[in-house]
Amino acid sequence: MECERARVARDPRYDGRFFTGVRTTGIYCRPVCPVRPARSANVQFFPSAAAAEMAGFRPCLRCRPETAPFSSAWIGSRATVARAVRLIVEEGALDEKGASVETLAGRLGMGRRQLDRLFARHLKASPSAVARTARVQRAKRLIDETDKSMTEIAVLAGFGSLRRFNAVFAEVYGRAPTEIRPRRSSGRLRR
Repeated sequence: MECERARVARDPRYDGRFFTGVRTTGIYCRPVCPVRPARSANVQFFPSAAAAEMAGFRPCLRCRPETAPFSSAWIGSRATVARAVRLIVEEGALDEKGASVETLAGRLGMGRRQLDRLFARHLKASPSAVARTARVQRAKRLIDETDKSMTEIAVLAGFGSLRRFNAVFAEVYGRAPTEIRPRRSSGRLRR
């Protein structure tokens, strides 16, 4: 049976796809559980953690089935990060004067450390780094698509000052924002 092979091999491709209940202990696990695999005769397979619990099994404290991929906790943390990114990118949640990661975390119903951990796990970047990237991308779009001054672009993109805008832009693109702006013709026909 495929589930049995995956369980014994601790195959991570099956993590979250099924759960294993061990009749002798009354505990259910993920297929990647680090404990020694139980005898096949004592094992029962379930399509979800809820099904295992309905059958009377308790969750394993070692592999923590509630954190398995596709579990509600796993989806929940990814959904929280997606919501935070949306607030940062679309609403500029970290761009306003006095805005902070603590304030953003509070809006999401958690502490700053927890939000930082979720961003590190799912995005491998901090909320501040995501905000910085969003600002630079907004600025680049404004430079390419408008004739606004660099000061206006800095403000519209969410930078606190022109100096900060220039420094971050040069760090990311390796040149000043004015060097990136495409040369436009005046629109007049010359005869």
